[in-house]
Amino acid sequence: MHEHIDFRHLSFLSEELFTDVTAGEKYRVDLLVETKLKGEDGLVIVHVENQAYIQPSFPERMFLYFSRLFEKYRTRIVPIAVFSYDALREEPSVFSIEFPFGEVLQFRFFPVELRKQHWRHYIRHDNPVAAALLGKMGYTESERIELKKEFLRMLVRLELDEARQRLLLGFFETYVKLSEEEEQQLRSEVKAMETKEKEKVLELMISYEQKREERRAGRRDQTRNSARDETGNETVDP
Repeated sequence: MHEHIDFRHLSFLSEELFTDVTAGEKYRVDLLVETKLKGEDGLVIVHVENQAYIQPSFPERMFLYFSRLFEKYRTRIVPIAVFSYDALREEPSVFSIEFPFGEVLQFRFFPVELRKQHWRHYIRHDNPVAAALLGKMGYTESERIELKKEFLRMLVRLELDEARQRLLLGFFETYVKLSEEEEQQLRSEVKAMETKEKEKVLELMISYEQKREERRAGRRDQTRNSARDETGNETVDP
C-alpha cells in the first residue's frame, strides 16, 4: 500500500463522531487522512482504526464506519484496523450479508495484528510509529531488556524534541515495565555498548528517570497537601 500512496499530499481530516441510535453509544473514528495515489488525480481517504480488545462485532463496526464515511465523502476509502491486544488469534477482516439464494454484501478491511509482527524487523526503521508500537509486537520475556535497549537507540536516532521523546517513552513503558533488576542490567548493557549512540542513550535514560522522580515527588506533595486539607490544617501552596 505504501508503494502506491503519494505522500506529498496529506491532509488530516477532523475526527468523525458516529452515534449508534439502537445501542445508545457514540464512536469516534481514530484517524482519517485524505491523500492521493501516485499517477492519479482523484483523492482517496485512509481510515485507520486502533482496536485494543477483542470484539466479535468489530468487522460490523468497521463496515458502519466505512458506509458513513462513504456517504459523506463519496470517494474511495482504504479501511485499516490495527489490533494491539496481547492475544494471538485469527482476527476476521470480513463483514458479509448473505442468503441461501445469494450474497448481498462482502466488505473487507486490511488488518495489522501487532502481536504477530516481530519487533526485530522494525528496529532499523527510524519511524516514531514503529518505535511507539514496538512494545505491543511479538517478543519473549527473555528479550525484554534488549527490546527496551533497541527502543532507546531508535529514539536517539529519531532526534525528536524532548516532549515527543517523553511521549514515546511513556507509551512504551505503559506496556513494557522492567523490574529494578532488569533496569540495572539494561544500564550495564548500555554502558558496555560500542556504538556512537551510547552516551545519548545514557543521557536519555537519566533524563527520563529524573523527570519520573520529579513527577512522583509532585504527586506525593499533592497527596500530603490533600491530607492536610481534610484535617483542617493549613495547606502549602505547591
